[in-house]
Amino acid sequence: MFKRLTTDTFNWILIIGVILFIVEVAFFHGGMIASALFSGLFIYIGWKKFNRLWGKILFWLGVVGLVFAILNMLAVRFLIIAAIVLFIMNYSKSKKEAEHFMPHFPGHEQVIADPIVEIKPLFDHKIMDDQQTEDTAYQWRDINIHGAFGDRVIDLSNTVLPSDTAIISIRHIVGNIVIYVPYEVEVSIHHSSIFGRAHVLGQHHWRLMNQSLHYQTKEYDTSLSRVKIVTSLFSGDIEVKRI
Repeated sequence: MFKRLTTDTFNWILIIGVILFIVEVAFFHGGMIASALFSGLFIYIGWKKFNRLWGKILFWLGVVGLVFAILNMLAVRFLIIAAIVLFIMNYSKSKKEAEHFMPHFPGHEQVIADPIVEIKPLFDHKIMDDQQTEDTAYQWRDINIHGAFGDRVIDLSNTVLPSDTAIISIRHIVGNIVIYVPYEVEVSIHHSSIFGRAHVLGQHHWRLMNQSLHYQTKEYDTSLSRVKIVTSLFSGDIEVKRI
């Protein structure tokens, strides 16, 4: 829909949205942000207890409250108006411009693109849900995901890692991360967290407050079979252990 939207235009829209967000926080005592955070807490608790009636009620109350809180934010209203204006401008411009077709003449040189293959990732980006690798054998693909709520469980014992470095990169807001690593695989872990705990191959940190950790096994730099783990959490625990 917005193929003609330039990067500069997008950046200006983003900058103005951020400014409006800051103005709402600074001059309107947080505006609807506090309500949105409170509704988000309701959603998280309700999702964790969704199998119970009160959990379902709490979850949907949080969803409704979050939608209303977001729609009442100055930045969100501006982004909605900007999207409508851009849509009208692009539609009006497209009606005035005729499509041009370039004829193809045999014998003219053509640029041949390199053949590529689309590889389906192991995980999709999910805002709110638990995710884990398959219980049966699966083909390894590097993991690079981000999310908001839920737990992530990755079991490397059901796959064959490549002969070079396998990458696991997870950026998450609230939830726990558990990674099972086979004994014959060397590991490097770089973890940062605002709140939470870390249990990494026998090393325990019971209270992390805006800290970063970096561990690696002794043979990591020389081994051919190794995995590099980079994780970032706002609030949650990480556990990396052998299996």
